[in-house]
Amino acid sequence: MKSWIKRILARTPARTSNSTIKSSIKNIGREGERHAAQYLRRKGYRIISLRERDFLGELDIIAFHRSSSTLVFVEVKTLCSSKPGHPADKVDFRKQQKLTRAALRYLKRRNLLGARARFDVISIRWPYKHDQPSELSHFISAFEASENYQLF
Repeated sequence: MKSWIKRILARTPARTSNSTIKSSIKNIGREGERHAAQYLRRKGYRIISLRERDFLGELDIIAFHRSSSTLVFVEVKTLCSSKPGHPADKVDFRKQQKLTRAALRYLKRRNLLGARARFDVISIRWPYKHDQPSELSHFISAFEASENYQLF
């Protein structure tokens, strides 16, 4: 093999490293969702569904808040770096639109269009190589249904 090919191959990272990074990001996201669900159970919520998927998207947690008789769609954002910024900042307007549409499709499929509903965001800071998160913040009624969609 020519020497310049060896040098290029030596500098090129293996493809598995990229897939390993993606799988570890998925794992930290799932761990964050699991931790958020436990937190909600302790606060008196009944978890209806985790990672509810349809053909256009996913809702992280669907829960029922007993004391207010409200269906709660919870978006969980887990950040495992020390970069500045808050994990909840990742739920921008575009993400809110996607969540609103996914929630509306869920309500239609279940014939629950008249039910009280809201959107919460749980943000989690999970330091790299730690077993537990360092911070969990729960933003109740974090945003209203976006665009022309009204849930209640």
